[in-house]
Formats: sequence, C-alpha cells, structure tokens
Amino acid sequence: MTRPGGPPAGFGAPSARGSHKKRTVDLRDERRTRAHSCWDHLVVAPFFVSYEVNLGTLLRTCDAVGACMVVPHTPAVRAALKKGNTLRIRSCVHWAGRPATWLAKQQAQGARIIGVELADDAIRLADVEMARQKTIVVLGHEHEGIPDDVWPLLDDVVEIPMLGVGQSLNVAVAASLVLYKLAGLS
Repeated sequence: MTRPGGPPAGFGAPSARGSHKKRTVDLRDERRTRAHSCWDHLVVAPFFVSYEVNLGTLLRTCDAVGACMVVPHTPAVRAALKKGNTLRIRSCVHWAGRPATWLAKQQAQGARIIGVELADDAIRLADVEMARQKTIVVLGHEHEGIPDDVWPLLDDVVEIPMLGVGQSLNVAVAASLVLYKLAGLS
C-alpha cells in the first residue's frame, strides 16, 4: 500500500519510539567507519580448502567479525584472494609455509587451535564459548577433512549439528558460523 506522496506504508514510518527507520547504507556508514586492524586474536586457517572461491567468502566473514586469515603462500591462493576479495579495503591476510609447522609454532606461543570437523569428541557449536585467547580455526579439505598430521595439534574440534542428510556444510559457511560464535557475535 502506498501513501499519497510518500513511500509505502511502514517504510520509513516512525517506530513506537518515534524515530524514523534509517537506510541500511546510513547504518553502515555510522557503524563501520574504518577497517579493523590486525588484532591477531581470531584467525581462520583455510590451509586445506580445495575450492578457492571459498577464500573470498571467508575474507568477508573475517572483516565482519574482526578476524584475520592465514593461508599458504602459493600462486593459486594469491590469485584466488585477489579475485575473491570484494571488499573496498585491504584484508588482514597472513602467509604461512607448511601448515603443521606454522600451527605447532602458534600453539607453542599459547594459541588455541580449533578444527572444524566431524569427530566423536567434538564440541557442538552451541556449546562453544567466545575466544578469550588467540584462537586459530583450522578448516579441512572439502572431501577429505583435516589431514592426519594436523589432528594432534588440535586443542578442540567443533562440529555443527545438522538435521538433513548432507554430511557437511560448505566450508566457508561452516567457518563463518564458528567465527561468529568465537567472536561473541552470536
């Protein structure tokens, strides 16, 4: 329904508090005046992801939750990040060599390493607490999961309960859910 000379009823109308609804673009400008810097607190590590298109999606999630990404320094990953980064700002990306070596070094420095995977002793996503220390979220290969040489480095494994017959979510979607939970935003 359209009011004469104005927007549709309910759009931009005063709320119960008497204020007008702001446009989404206005809210974005007010709430996100600049990109976050590297806090080195919450890090996603898609070392084993085979579909590079997921890296662009993960960059957006990292920006949204204040996280960084660490990836192997390969031409394919560099190209995927360049193509998939749709943000106007420079994303917080760290480069690593051998994943198991990098993770072991981070763990020795006090970081908590969390894998996102199906496992017998996995923590349900709903039971995951906000990250209180540097936390690294390791993502496995879309079909083969987290490699055997990385499993001993995991402090915890998080599983996302599912009702359907699918065995897993898209890796970028799964990581986004876990990152939001660890960031304390859900």
